[in-house]
Amino acid sequence: MVRAEPRTRSCCHHPQLLPILDWLNPGALGVNLVVEETKTKVKHVIKQVECIDEHQANEALEELMPLLKLQHAHISIYQELFIMWNSEWLQNMLGQVLDAVDYLHHLDVIHRNLKPSNIALVSNDHCKLQDLSSNTLMTDKAKWNVRVEEDPFQKSWMAPEALSFSFSQKSDVWSLGCIILDMASCSFLDTLGAMRLRRSIRSSPASLSGVLRTMEERKVPDAKTFQALLPLMLQADPAERVTVRDVIHVTFVRSNFRSSGIAQVLRRQAVPEFVIDMLLESNVASIFGLPWPAELVEVLLTVMKQHQRILDIQLRACTLLLRTLGQALAQDAAATVANTSTIAAVLLSVLQSHPVEEQLLATVYSLLTIVASQGLAMDELQRAGLFEDILKRLDSLPRNRDICIHGLSLLWALLVDAIIVNKAPLERAPALVAEVLATFPGDAEVAEAGCAVLWLLSLLGEQLGAQGRRAGRAPGHRCAGPSTGCIQEQECAEVVDLLLQSIRLHQDRVLLVNNAYRGLASLAKVSELAALQVVLPRETGGGLDLIRETYQLHCDDPEVVESVCLLLAYLAAYSEDPAHGCGGGEGRNALGQAPCS
Repeated sequence: MVRAEPRTRSCCHHPQLLPILDWLNPGALGVNLVVEETKTKVKHVIKQVECIDEHQANEALEELMPLLKLQHAHISIYQELFIMWNSEWLQNMLGQVLDAVDYLHHLDVIHRNLKPSNIALVSNDHCKLQDLSSNTLMTDKAKWNVRVEEDPFQKSWMAPEALSFSFSQKSDVWSLGCIILDMASCSFLDTLGAMRLRRSIRSSPASLSGVLRTMEERKVPDAKTFQALLPLMLQADPAERVTVRDVIHVTFVRSNFRSSGIAQVLRRQAVPEFVIDMLLESNVASIFGLPWPAELVEVLLTVMKQHQRILDIQLRACTLLLRTLGQALAQDAAATVANTSTIAAVLLSVLQSHPVEEQLLATVYSLLTIVASQGLAMDELQRAGLFEDILKRLDSLPRNRDICIHGLSLLWALLVDAIIVNKAPLERAPALVAEVLATFPGDAEVAEAGCAVLWLLSLLGEQLGAQGRRAGRAPGHRCAGPSTGCIQEQECAEVVDLLLQSIRLHQDRVLLVNNAYRGLASLAKVSELAALQVVLPRETGGGLDLIRETYQLHCDDPEVVESVCLLLAYLAAYSEDPAHGCGGGEGRNALGQAPCS
């Protein structure tokens, strides 16, 4: 048997022969493999010959066909000649290089000196980039001239603008294009011809067209993909050149290349292809409402883990995951989300990989709110520094409404069902929440989230469980930290004013009103200053007038009435104590008119 095979594959079993029993000493043209038929156990020797492309393989096969007719007692009988084409090795190496360059560009690092000699083949299926350079070294004209003289290829791998010491990510793309061009044309261009081609396409793009036609004529593997890709990578103007991410899309999405380095997971059988296609093609909206398999969450997590650096995939996967989990909980509020620890770990990694992508950040916060509301993975989320992360975002992005709403919601979910051992990370929280509420005074959603967080911050040291389940609708029962809470005495007046203002502007939102009154009650319980701030007369109306309005509006809601009564009880405690004088007769008069007195 003779096997003609491209050099991009070192070993592949014939479909009917398994396994390879032995490798005989290699000869000048190939290697002899001892194999065994699966059913009959008959042994054969395969002569594996490597060919540079399909054209050469076909020519060799035609020349060798007469060997099948040989019949001699002292000559081995050739039973079959076959060609098996497999360009996986080339695709695998290309994928690893693209993945490496994409990683560099994600970190705003430019290689500046991409060429075949700087791609080290550390094993048959694993390569590494090396010899990254700096702008200072690459723009040293004296050293540059020496390197050009010493380089037999005269820097032919470099982009046109790089010869003028202008480097960018697009210069790396040009160099990658030259590497791909060399790999695809090496069967019909010698070293000198390849160098001349790389130099000529800088000023004469037409010279590339002839080579691309030759690739197709000689049936170079993946010739059509290279015909579409190389003109996009080898544009003389860097602004018209594609990005590495575009190259990945052309090769590993549209053309179904395979690689252990990139995109392979997108085509595994475990991942439905239509899911990946829709994620990459921005058609997420078109798939909502379809009956999803139970494994969808696991599939999305797999995609997210394998492609953490690709923002588009992360954003669309998070959006789909949010919709999936949201719909499940909407259908059954008592449903438990599976794999919360895994989901939390993946989402935390996404935050680290894309710390400044605000749209993705808001979506991840929403997903983490769902995870936290399940009462699971709480310790993991706290250890990951999520409190600090949320407060940092509220501080740096106080005018981003989505970040504020989702950040406050996540903060509430972490507080309502957690044991707070260390309150230090939360010391800045009251001031930052107050700033958000002051920034969006008329926004009901922001106010509702902010009031809920302020209530829990004031309640640290109290028993959160039952009250948290009623007002916040969170499962579980936890006891928080010390009784002083996280709101300092000097912050009480501002917090009270913001809670009263939120009630006054949004009396129709029951959850907001309930949480705001609970926050006021918690503050009034421990702070005379807070109690005084509640009853102080104002031009817009005092706190006691607001309480009357609330009761008239929500007298049929037992939770709101309970919260109002709780606040009045703490205010009354000050008015009845001779040592205190906050509110005096006004406080007693208010109690006399309230049904809960």
